[in-house]
Amino acid sequence: MINEKQMNSLFLDAEKVSVFAYAPYSKFRVGAALLCEDGSVVTGVNVENRSFGLTICAERNAVCKAISLGKLNFTALAISTPDSAEPVGPCGACRQVLGEFLAPDTPVRFAGSNGKTVNTTMGELLPFDSLHELRD
Repeated sequence: MINEKQMNSLFLDAEKVSVFAYAPYSKFRVGAALLCEDGSVVTGVNVENRSFGLTICAERNAVCKAISLGKLNFTALAISTPDSAEPVGPCGACRQVLGEFLAPDTPVRFAGSNGKTVNTTMGELLPFDSLHELRD
């Protein structure tokens, strides 16, 4: 299980990478950091498109990047939304994708710029997810 120091470090990784987000339309940058089972961290940012439906969220960007590196097992997720005072959690599409790869007890942290932080789990973000039972 991840400790507080590791989670703080993971959130800092998400915060640092958020500056690279491509958000010319919404001006709403998001950075995500996934802690992999092997201890490595994979990050992602949101990449907007003028056709908003084609926008790639930071969380899905990080998952796809990790998978392309051969990493499939994750132990924590952190999300930074520096352009929002309040914490903003993953959208519904991201919750579905994250639910494919993160166990229900995986810790998730998200925070905005006001210092308020939400600490939760994947299972709390996507309750009643039967996917893991279907996969086995």
